[in-house]
Amino acid sequence: MIIKPKGTYDIYGSDAKYYNYINSLFSTIAEYYNYKFIRTPIFESSELFHRTVGETSDIVSKETYDFVDRGERNVTLRPEGTAGVVRSYIENKMYGEVNQPIKLYYSGPMYRYERPQAGRYREFTQFGVEVLGSDLPIQDAEVISLAYRVLEEMGIDNITVKINTLGDAESRVNYREALVKYLEPHINNLCPDCQNRFKTNPLRILDCKADKDSDILKNAPSILDYLNEESKNRFDKVLEYLTILDVDYELDSNIVRGLDYYNHTVFELVTDMPELGNASTLGAGGRYNNLVENLGGPSTPCVGWACGVDRLMIILKELNKDSEITDNVDVYVMAVNDEERLTAARLVQDLRWSELKVEYDTLDRGLKAQFKAADRINARLLVILNSEELNKGIITVKDNLTKEEVKIDENEIIDYIISNL
Repeated sequence: MIIKPKGTYDIYGSDAKYYNYINSLFSTIAEYYNYKFIRTPIFESSELFHRTVGETSDIVSKETYDFVDRGERNVTLRPEGTAGVVRSYIENKMYGEVNQPIKLYYSGPMYRYERPQAGRYREFTQFGVEVLGSDLPIQDAEVISLAYRVLEEMGIDNITVKINTLGDAESRVNYREALVKYLEPHINNLCPDCQNRFKTNPLRILDCKADKDSDILKNAPSILDYLNEESKNRFDKVLEYLTILDVDYELDSNIVRGLDYYNHTVFELVTDMPELGNASTLGAGGRYNNLVENLGGPSTPCVGWACGVDRLMIILKELNKDSEITDNVDVYVMAVNDEERLTAARLVQDLRWSELKVEYDTLDRGLKAQFKAADRINARLLVILNSEELNKGIITVKDNLTKEEVKIDENEIIDYIISNL
């Protein structure tokens, strides 16, 4: 028997119900904020991710699915969504469009070769937003509030936005010097990955999962103490807008994010649900003002975030959201012989074209079995076709909640069902 690859899973049944609910809710709210949908390829040139995510990042150095295709091209399955969106922004010259900034949202599968655990897979789904063209602090606050609202609408009420700033180039240089000076005497007491990061990108040490609880990192200097006046004022303004937008936040100077392209605002949305174990981060993002230019486009300030659908599915199940994520059927049409099925086929088609969710029997079951089937899928109205009644132009409709039965003229059946739903 052929089985699915390690770190992947099938989405069907109740999982599919949650999956569709999450994506539908996200896209609806993104549209409220006037974001437009974008779809980028699942695989791109390896150079795209190596240049954007960073050669020394854990994602590129350990987790990407890289391969050479039949045309001898180096391609990579996308490990995150931002790089592809930025590439599309440049390639399609969106920076020349009249309506600015460009506000986009996406949803789709991503791929990282890492150790599978609860809510973390090698093939996983992310949804996210990117805003390209605005540098104002209010834009940072808007994208954070959008993420916050999506999670709130799902009924997750223990959300915390952990936020930090990496400042501008000057601030980061000053902080990097202070951090290196502090870490140098302790570096041999940190994990091998941190020892490598010390040589390539010391700020990444603050994002280490293995040493995150060590006193060395807890006592590390804070970047907030090394911000120049401009960066400090900018960050204060972001926090002021978040307060106005009723977003609960907590300062966390250890948040640096694991990607090379961030500057200024960085943040994570976390929950303390024990069911997720160590995987408590639901989404994350930040500002990346240099990425477009680094990929050959014009200087463009950008900000965005992404959330993992897989972890959200776990949370919604734990919160018993079944009653809110309905999968009920509006009408179940019953027929037991060929004459009745001909009428059923036409009636079902007409009801579906009237935007109703309709089901009927295609297994040649008896009427008793069809009643049970209708109950299992929570059908609201039952349309019971009977040859003798059809010859008189009459159809029986039963309300499955009140158990009331009525006889309706066949020519009025569609209007009756619509008016009662």
